[in-house]
Amino acid sequence: MADSQPKKRTFRRYTYKGIDLEDLVKMERDKFVKMLGSRAKRRLVNREVPHKYIRFYKKCVAAKKDVPLGEKPKAVKTHLRNAIILPELVGSVVGIYNGRTFVPVEIKPDMIGRYLAEFSITYKPVKHGRPGIGASKGSTAVDLK
Repeated sequence: MADSQPKKRTFRRYTYKGIDLEDLVKMERDKFVKMLGSRAKRRLVNREVPHKYIRFYKKCVAAKKDVPLGEKPKAVKTHLRNAIILPELVGSVVGIYNGRTFVPVEIKPDMIGRYLAEFSITYKPVKHGRPGIGASKGSTAVDLK
């Protein structure tokens, strides 16, 4: 028992609908698009993809290519909240505009097929029930220090 090797830690290999991430990146875009959900598929297949989205994808790939191994790439800022995350974006950092600032988001494999807007919230969630100045008569007893 004492001389046995400790069990090596195994990492989860990411697959999207049964296909490994490396194969997804190498796959042609047309084949990958057919695997997406209906809304994203309709947008990328039936209509021509605007040049601004293609330019954004190329910027992300170029930023990822120039970085030494083990470091994060420079953030690519964008207003394209309705851009769909493709496998070639995995590992890049994107600054998504939320109406006020650019929120830096690192693209992970679990985000494939979703929209950039889902990861940059545009409002500050309301915290109900907390007393503050002018909230109610009871808030006058609360210490504001």
